[in-house]
Amino acid sequence: MAQQVQRTLAIVKPDGVEQRVVGKVVSRIEAEGFRIAAIRSARLSKAEAEGFYAVHRGKPFFASLTAFMSSGPAVVMVLEREDAIAKWREVMGATNPASAAPGTLRKELATSVERNVVHGSDAPETAAFEIAYFFGGVDLIG
Repeated sequence: MAQQVQRTLAIVKPDGVEQRVVGKVVSRIEAEGFRIAAIRSARLSKAEAEGFYAVHRGKPFFASLTAFMSSGPAVVMVLEREDAIAKWREVMGATNPASAAPGTLRKELATSVERNVVHGSDAPETAAFEIAYFFGGVDLIG
């Protein structure tokens, strides 16, 4: 039985933009069978980063994460395909690049747990929140 097409949010974080690997990430996204339904560049303010990562407020890494995510431009995308959330997480690899599987984006491009190049939603509810955070009111191409 075919699965329904699912959407997820992907971000090339400020370190990925700084390293000039946006094209590599987008090429990989397309090679893995995703369709990009929306894409834009964004520079988060500290308050916007805190809102986006509100689920982590109170955790030890919250301040450094939000400072990092507001340190430079990022590229945000809505990706579509069957089982998009799990598949994008598989392509990204483990949060810690040292633990990431060979061939994953984080293993190939990331330098640390925090500077790990890409972000992806972890569940359908998270994806809905994250997509609306960056693309609220936008009529996504279908």
